[in-house]
Amino acid sequence: MKIIKYIVQFLIVFILFIILKIFGYKIASNIGGFIGSNLGPLFRSKKMIIKNINNSLPSLNEMQIKNIINEMWSNYGRILSDYMYIGNFRNLKLNKHLRVDGSEILEIIKKNNKPVIFISGHFNNFELMAMEIERSGVNVAAIYRPLNNIFLNKIMEFIRKKYICKHQIKKGFSGLRDMIHYFKKNFSIAVMIDQRVSEGVQSNLFNRPALTTTIPAQFVKKFNCKVVPVYIERVDKHNYRMKVSKPLEFTKDETIESITQQLNFWLEKMIKNNPGQWIWSHNRWK
Repeated sequence: MKIIKYIVQFLIVFILFIILKIFGYKIASNIGGFIGSNLGPLFRSKKMIIKNINNSLPSLNEMQIKNIINEMWSNYGRILSDYMYIGNFRNLKLNKHLRVDGSEILEIIKKNNKPVIFISGHFNNFELMAMEIERSGVNVAAIYRPLNNIFLNKIMEFIRKKYICKHQIKKGFSGLRDMIHYFKKNFSIAVMIDQRVSEGVQSNLFNRPALTTTIPAQFVKKFNCKVVPVYIERVDKHNYRMKVSKPLEFTKDETIESITQQLNFWLEKMIKNNPGQWIWSHNRWK
């Protein structure tokens, strides 16, 4: 029964991708935003999303929360449509729609030839991070979580390896071995620190414990490397700004827990900057 469900989902998305490719980037983005706004709420618990926002940003009123939810679902849909145009971002045909602040930091990392850990969260089109880092000439491998739908996952893996980042690492225990392997070969690692994980440490996020990945902290302790935060936001409907921040450095006295907590503080700050561009539908505090 699950296979039939996956096949139906695959066919719907495949047909949708073909349709979106016909219209061009801007119209496709608008269609994606419309679909996300109208269909997204059918697939996720509205109560959980409202609860997450209320617990994290208690000063917001009902209208502000509604606006955040509407913007979040619209972004979901626009990100989906972007997958048909990732290649155009990669080959610079859509370069005017992506502004990069901090490209000089990427240049320094490339010249130093010392791998770092790039961190980010699911703020908007998070795929652009690894794509732009690799396009800048920095050797990088990106961690990804395979989709549950095995048919859709094949499409996503193809798109990611061809247009986003050639070196992809599956999330999980075997992935950790691959990360170390790549890192020792002078490949930086790009990781989303806001995903719920099965193993990690309880680190506060908006004053509530959330099971958080310790990968960045482990690499800091093992390799004495730097952590480089990357924030991506949608400036308007069709444009993005990617900000590469100065590398974070930690003292030898820092623990895995304290490093992880500081990274969560950074994540919090970025979410507060534009809460409608973060994915609140995930139960991060489960």
